[in-house]
Amino acid sequence: MAKKVSLACSDCGSNGYSTVKQDDVTTRLELKKFCRRCNAHTTHRESK
Repeated sequence: MAKKVSLACSDCGSNGYSTVKQDDVTTRLELKKFCRRCNAHTTHRESK
């Protein structure tokens, strides 16, 4: 089963993306995405 998580920009903290994550993964998800507020590709981490 997968659960929906939101991703926050590591630079400015804005929440602009959401994705699904498998339940058996224990580490936080970290992806490179485009942030509209920073106007650049930055690392987005799973927020609680």
